[in-house]
Amino acid sequence: MRKVPIHVVGLSYSSTQTGAYALVLGETGGKRRLPIIIGSFEAQAIAMKMENVSASRPLTHDLFQTFADSFGIRVKEVIIYNLHEGVFHSKIICDDGLKEVELDSRTSDAIAIALRFDCPIFTYEFILSSAGIVMDDTSEETESSTPEEPEAEEAEITGQTPVSPDSYETIPMAELESELRKAIAEEAYERASRIQKEIDRRKSN
Repeated sequence: MRKVPIHVVGLSYSSTQTGAYALVLGETGGKRRLPIIIGSFEAQAIAMKMENVSASRPLTHDLFQTFADSFGIRVKEVIIYNLHEGVFHSKIICDDGLKEVELDSRTSDAIAIALRFDCPIFTYEFILSSAGIVMDDTSEETESSTPEEPEAEEAEITGQTPVSPDSYETIPMAELESELRKAIAEEAYERASRIQKEIDRRKSN
């Protein structure tokens, strides 16, 4: 499949998902945008690199770069290669001059690392066609250029069984808020969104 080059357009706070941010990627030389919901830590890591702000101590992605540089490992490119059930899947292509290795990665981490290594970012046409939005000629590339419900990035697998959506109406508010914090921590944003809606419904009554 032909790879489509993309770049980081901006970040904005997600109005639909508590504690989350929308990372907007743009088709290089095109009008399509690919919005992805990411966590606050990864958003901070991306924003700091975009603004050339240095942390007092190395962040995780900075440490990855230092480690790779120390051992002569080069990050060649990042590819968002699949979109399955609302989850983006990415990989980081590295080589040390002798062999090339593909590392599976959350999309937010892959983008944060790509910015630090100044390496190209790609995706495939079927992903842009299914999850991208087209900006018209009068639209500006702003951080708020996101649809109401962007897709989520890949969530971490924790082995915990989430509460069934059917049971949200029956559990106490304190437990519901605990489930919301847990879902956000796991970056399970679709589940977090459903829980938040139930919390909002109760507060409005």
